[in-house]
Amino acid sequence: MVLDMDESAAALLRADDLARHCGYAASARREQRFPPLEGGRVCDVAVVGGGLAGLSAAIELADRGFTVTLLEARDVGSGASGRNGGQALPGLACEPRLIEAQLGLEAARIVWDAGIEALDLIHRRCERFAIDCEWRSGHLLTAVNTRRARRLRATADDLQRYGDAPRFIGAAEIGDWIASPRFVAALHDARAGHLQPLKYTLGLARAATSLGVTIHERSAVVRIVAGPRPRLQTPSGWLDAGRVLLAGNAYLQGIAPQLERRIMPVATYMAATEPLPEALATSLVPSGAAVCDNNFVLDYFRVSADRRLLFGGGDSVGTAMPRGAKEMLGRRITRVFPQLQRTRIESVWGGYVDLTLNLAPDFGRLSARGDGANVYYVQGFSGHGLALTGLAGRIVAEAMAGDATRFDTFARLQHRSFPGGARFRSAALQLGLAWYRLRDALAA
Repeated sequence: MVLDMDESAAALLRADDLARHCGYAASARREQRFPPLEGGRVCDVAVVGGGLAGLSAAIELADRGFTVTLLEARDVGSGASGRNGGQALPGLACEPRLIEAQLGLEAARIVWDAGIEALDLIHRRCERFAIDCEWRSGHLLTAVNTRRARRLRATADDLQRYGDAPRFIGAAEIGDWIASPRFVAALHDARAGHLQPLKYTLGLARAATSLGVTIHERSAVVRIVAGPRPRLQTPSGWLDAGRVLLAGNAYLQGIAPQLERRIMPVATYMAATEPLPEALATSLVPSGAAVCDNNFVLDYFRVSADRRLLFGGGDSVGTAMPRGAKEMLGRRITRVFPQLQRTRIESVWGGYVDLTLNLAPDFGRLSARGDGANVYYVQGFSGHGLALTGLAGRIVAEAMAGDATRFDTFARLQHRSFPGGARFRSAALQLGLAWYRLRDALAA
């Protein structure tokens, strides 16, 4: 089996200008640079993708005695891992009942417990490797109207079945938690939180190299030849490995077309304001929690360590920053916080959410046996991956080391391809997103 990067994938890598002006870069210094792969190399495990999932897997595999080489098409942390909203949450993007319907209650509890472990893993990694990622605890899931508030209640009831009990905040006290007229209710999760994602990702890269992992940047995999020892070819070299992990998510398009059909790269955008006066910054969300609403096309935001409001929202299918993104985000900010009407936005950037149709993560092997059985993949975190990607790396390492119990539980989740094929699926998704935007607007 030979897998080649197609022209659409190459175009995605070339044309992605969503990362320009990323607000995280100013406070996250790149102290390490890694050379491109030159010539031929061999290793026990090859990891494709220098984001949270790939780096986490590399750390776990190195801890288990494997020799690991990681290939990153651009720079470590240059994808979603280094420019996301910074919200570290338990669970999955999909509702717990979807997992239960597919796998049963016992397996659904395994999946839920894994999401809780994912948060603990962040803290353990930061402590072990001295990573300062500006962690702050707390998360608010908010509702913009009474109908959405009822959905919050239903979510809380579902979570109680898994031994979780987030605090429900009603209309009478919501003003104590967030200084916004937009929200009528919220769920507060004290275990969740937020961090500076690029600092955390670069910290994991330092950790991986300290354990002997070899990293090559600017080393896009353009071809995979599967077999007993798969070979990964880059523009200037090749790598033979006993096992391979594909952890590039949206940026793997082309080298694994059977995976490409199961996810859709959807762009979302973020803005960073100028630093706010201390009293104003503290007043917005007095608990310091991160916040997102429970609309389908949602707003998500938090106040950073340097007192900026980091605000995300909007969506599109494409590789370029749309015109008017700054103005669109400015309108969304003042809809939530009218008191920031005169606050200046200093930077705007974007990145891709790798959606699956059912919003559940997609883990597996390229084939059950023969060629591809030693090529693993993790993708489809659907905007809920900051914590879960880290645990995905651990679960893959467990499987490669001989215990595939948890990996195979996730791999049992059923996924369908996006309709329309490569040519029409983006247009179909845009129509779907427009429908959900209309639903959100009518319910607001």
